[in-house]
Amino acid sequence: MDTASPDSAIRLDKWLWAARFFKTRTLAAEAAAGGKVKLNGERVKAAKAIRLGDALNIHIGPYEYVVRVLVLSAKRGPATQAALLYEESESSQTARKALATRLAAERQHAIHTNGRPSKKERRQIIRFKKSRTE
Repeated sequence: MDTASPDSAIRLDKWLWAARFFKTRTLAAEAAAGGKVKLNGERVKAAKAIRLGDALNIHIGPYEYVVRVLVLSAKRGPATQAALLYEESESSQTARKALATRLAAERQHAIHTNGRPSKKERRQIIRFKKSRTE
């Protein structure tokens, strides 16, 4: 892990990529430009320099991560090393886990279809709709 000195800074998109929040730097830059990443509560651009101790709010899909920067790195490494770059707040972890269980429960109750209806099923649907309107 290529770490920087305590008084240095690194681009936001590089750090997000190195911390494995996004698969590419382009995706990290687009998220920052789209307002999905906030630095100390403010919307920032991808080139904004971050420092040790900065707070980041990162929205990825329905999930929100609230993290504090512990280590600066511009080098992407294994996930175990990437997890050491930041510290996620307890409230963020519990909110994400609660949302994940809620979404999983909603997915179980969703109606599963096997693609397009067959010709026979389509005719039954048309007959049913006609009988409802008449």
